[in-house]
Amino acid sequence: MDEPRSAGPRDPRDPTLHNLDARSLRGLAHPLRMQLLNALRRGGPATASQLAAKLGESSGATSYHLRQLAAHGFVEDAPEHGKGRERWWKAAHDGLLFDGALAMDGDPEVRGAADLFLHEVANQHTREVATWLGTLGDWPEQWRGAWDLSDWTLRLTPELADELTQKMQELLESYRAKASDAGDPDTEQVRVHTHVFPIRTD
Repeated sequence: MDEPRSAGPRDPRDPTLHNLDARSLRGLAHPLRMQLLNALRRGGPATASQLAAKLGESSGATSYHLRQLAAHGFVEDAPEHGKGRERWWKAAHDGLLFDGALAMDGDPEVRGAADLFLHEVANQHTREVATWLGTLGDWPEQWRGAWDLSDWTLRLTPELADELTQKMQELLESYRAKASDAGDPDTEQVRVHTHVFPIRTD
C-alpha cells in the first residue's frame, strides 16, 4: 500500500489520498480488508467473486468486507464494468495517509487498530519481497539487474531521521512525473518500500 506519513510531502488535502482518522482506521484494520484494497488499487476493478478466487477466500467473505470498506469510503461501485447482476468494485483513492499519532491515541481500540494496520503493512512488504525473490528467474534480463535489496545503518537525531524520510518521499514523488509511457512494453508496476526506525545496540 502507499502509506506516506501525514508529515511527508504528500498534501493531506490531496483528493487522490484517503487521510486515515480514528474511525476509518478501525474500518480498514483487518488483514483481508487491506488485501482487498491492495488488490483493487493494483489490479483495477473486480467483483467479489474474482477477488475471492485471487485471494483464496470465499465470495461471501470478500463481499462482506467490501461492503465494510465501502461504508468507510475506501472502495466504491464501478458500474461501468458491470455485467449482469454481479457488482463490480474499485478503489476510491490512489493511496492512504497514516498519521503516526494514531498509534499513540488515548483510545486503546484506536491504538489496537493502528498496531494491526502497521503490522499488516509490514507483513505485506515481506510477502512482496518474498514473491519477487521467488519469481526472479521469470523476469526479463533487464529487470533482473534493476532491483535492489539494501539496508543501511546511520546515526541520526529524530530531526535528521524526519528530514531523511521527507527527502526520500520527495525523490519518489519526482519519479511519478518521470514515469514511462503506459504504452512502453518495458513498463511495469514497481514497488518501493522505505523503513526508517531506531534500533537498540546494547
